[in-house]
Amino acid sequence: MHRVILVLATCGLGVVSGCSSSPPVGADPVILIHGLGRSPASMAILGNRLEGEGYRVVRFGYPSTTEPLDALVADLQAEVERCCGANAETVHFVTHSMGGVLVRAFLAEQPRMHRGRVVMLSPPSQGSEIVDAFGATPLLQSLFGPAGSKIGTDAAGIARQLPPIRFSVGIITGDRSLNPLTSWLIPRPDDGKVGVDRARLDGAADFLVLPATHTFIMNRLDVAEEAAHFLREGQFRPRD
Repeated sequence: MHRVILVLATCGLGVVSGCSSSPPVGADPVILIHGLGRSPASMAILGNRLEGEGYRVVRFGYPSTTEPLDALVADLQAEVERCCGANAETVHFVTHSMGGVLVRAFLAEQPRMHRGRVVMLSPPSQGSEIVDAFGATPLLQSLFGPAGSKIGTDAAGIARQLPPIRFSVGIITGDRSLNPLTSWLIPRPDDGKVGVDRARLDGAADFLVLPATHTFIMNRLDVAEEAAHFLREGQFRPRD
């Protein structure tokens, strides 16, 4: 399967493109989607490990705090077309945090069932209590942006309005927090930003809780290993 690799990285002057290390011929493509207020650099360690597992990695950068969700979906659509072309239905995704909401919104608009697999890390699948508490304040609206400000837990939240999934997804979330203030707002257990139960998604093929924090979950070796296993097998590694 021929692919064109486009790696996006956010730097001080904006988004630039470049090539990652050469993947094996016929390697499956994986698009990495970072979370709110982050950049492709936050997924660099995970991307390197997935390349080591034999995947063709695309690091997608997007303006998470300045554009509404529909604009971000259009950006992702353009990226998928650039990197994968006619084989877009079989591309895999690995997302962090709000990236999981973005890929759900993107795949909901596709005319056919998606044949690739998706791994979501700490997704606010059912919204976030932090957005409930602070999303309406001017300061937090400026930090969250038009998309992030709408990921609340009520029926009006973006995450709750998305249709049922039509793709294979495995979810990894954490139950360790670095921020007692935000954790105070969230029913325990949580990872400091998202409660374990809020990460769950009806129809998910597998669900895994690790002793990880929201901010750094993507940097764990076991997370990369579990993600690679799910992309190959459609489930996480067998557990005792």
